[in-house]
Amino acid sequence: MAVKHIEEKNFEQEVLNFKGTVFLDFWASWCGPCQRMSSVVEEIAKENPDILVGKVNVDENPNLAMAFRVMSIPMFVVLKDGKVVSQTVGARSKQNLEAML
Repeated sequence: MAVKHIEEKNFEQEVLNFKGTVFLDFWASWCGPCQRMSSVVEEIAKENPDILVGKVNVDENPNLAMAFRVMSIPMFVVLKDGKVVSQTVGARSKQNLEAML
Protein backbone atom coordinates (compact mmCIF):
# COMPACT_ATOMS: atom_id res chain seq x y z
CA MET A 1 0.00 0.00 0.00
CA ALA A 2 1.29 3.47 -0.78
CA VAL A 3 1.95 6.01 1.93
CA LYS A 4 -1.08 8.24 2.48
CA HIS A 5 -0.84 11.92 3.26
CA ILE A 6 -2.90 12.41 6.38
CA GLU A 7 -4.38 15.83 7.09
CA GLU A 8 -6.75 17.23 9.65
CA LYS A 9 -9.62 17.07 7.15
CA ASN A 10 -9.17 13.33 6.39
CA PHE A 11 -7.81 12.11 9.76
CA GLU A 12 -11.05 10.71 11.13
CA GLN A 13 -11.98 8.98 7.87
CA GLU A 14 -8.52 7.58 7.08
CA VAL A 15 -7.08 6.86 10.54
CA LEU A 16 -9.75 6.65 13.24
CA ASN A 17 -12.12 4.61 11.07
CA PHE A 18 -9.38 2.24 9.84
CA LYS A 19 -9.83 -1.26 11.22
CA GLY A 20 -6.37 -2.56 11.98
CA THR A 21 -2.91 -1.09 12.41
CA VAL A 22 -1.96 2.46 11.44
CA PHE A 23 1.64 3.71 11.37
CA LEU A 24 1.96 7.51 11.36
CA ASP A 25 5.08 9.53 10.59
CA PHE A 26 4.91 13.11 11.93
CA TRP A 27 7.43 15.13 9.91
CA ALA A 28 8.31 18.51 8.36
CA SER A 29 9.99 19.45 5.09
CA TRP A 30 12.79 21.37 6.86
CA CYS A 31 13.68 18.43 9.16
CA GLY A 32 16.83 16.58 8.03
CA PRO A 33 16.19 13.39 10.04
CA CYS A 34 12.61 13.37 8.72
CA GLN A 35 13.90 13.45 5.14
CA ARG A 36 16.32 10.59 5.85
CA MET A 37 13.51 8.47 7.35
CA SER A 38 11.21 8.98 4.38
CA SER A 39 12.60 6.05 2.37
CA VAL A 40 12.31 3.75 5.40
CA VAL A 41 8.67 4.75 5.85
CA GLU A 42 8.06 4.06 2.14
CA GLU A 43 9.63 0.58 2.49
CA ILE A 44 7.47 -0.24 5.51
CA ALA A 45 4.37 0.77 3.52
CA LYS A 46 5.33 -1.41 0.53
CA GLU A 47 6.26 -4.43 2.65
CA ASN A 48 3.15 -4.28 4.88
CA PRO A 49 0.11 -3.88 2.61
CA ASP A 50 -2.30 -4.67 5.46
CA ILE A 51 -1.10 -1.65 7.47
CA LEU A 52 -2.11 1.95 6.79
CA VAL A 53 1.07 4.02 6.66
CA GLY A 54 0.51 7.75 6.79
CA LYS A 55 2.62 10.89 6.85
CA VAL A 56 1.47 13.97 8.78
CA ASN A 57 3.18 17.27 7.97
CA VAL A 58 3.26 19.05 11.34
CA ASP A 59 3.54 22.52 9.77
CA GLU A 60 0.39 21.99 7.68
CA ASN A 61 -1.54 20.13 10.41
CA PRO A 62 -0.78 21.87 13.73
CA ASN A 63 -3.95 20.61 15.41
CA LEU A 64 -2.98 16.98 14.78
CA ALA A 65 0.53 17.69 16.05
CA MET A 66 -0.98 19.17 19.23
CA ALA A 67 -3.43 16.30 19.64
CA PHE A 68 -0.55 13.80 19.54
CA ARG A 69 1.68 16.05 21.71
CA VAL A 70 4.41 16.18 19.09
CA MET A 71 7.39 17.98 20.64
CA SER A 72 10.16 16.63 18.39
CA ILE A 73 10.21 15.15 14.93
CA PRO A 74 10.30 12.73 13.34
CA MET A 75 7.77 11.11 15.64
CA PHE A 76 6.30 7.72 14.83
CA VAL A 77 2.98 6.56 16.28
CA VAL A 78 1.26 3.18 15.96
CA LEU A 79 -2.50 2.97 16.43
CA LYS A 80 -4.62 -0.16 16.50
CA ASP A 81 -8.32 0.33 15.87
CA GLY A 82 -7.96 4.06 16.55
CA LYS A 83 -6.03 3.77 19.84
CA VAL A 84 -2.34 4.67 20.30
CA VAL A 85 -0.35 1.58 21.28
CA SER A 86 3.24 2.79 20.83
CA GLN A 87 5.29 5.78 19.79
CA THR A 88 8.89 6.88 19.46
CA VAL A 89 10.76 10.05 18.57
CA GLY A 90 13.82 10.50 16.37
CA ALA A 91 15.47 8.67 13.52
CA ARG A 92 15.24 4.92 14.05
CA SER A 93 16.33 1.81 12.22
CA LYS A 94 13.80 0.04 10.03
CA GLN A 95 13.94 -2.94 12.39
CA ASN A 96 13.18 -0.70 15.37
CA LEU A 97 10.14 0.75 13.63
CA GLU A 98 8.91 -2.65 12.47
CA ALA A 99 9.15 -3.92 16.05
CA MET A 100 6.57 -1.25 17.01
CA LEU A 101 4.08 -2.86 14.63
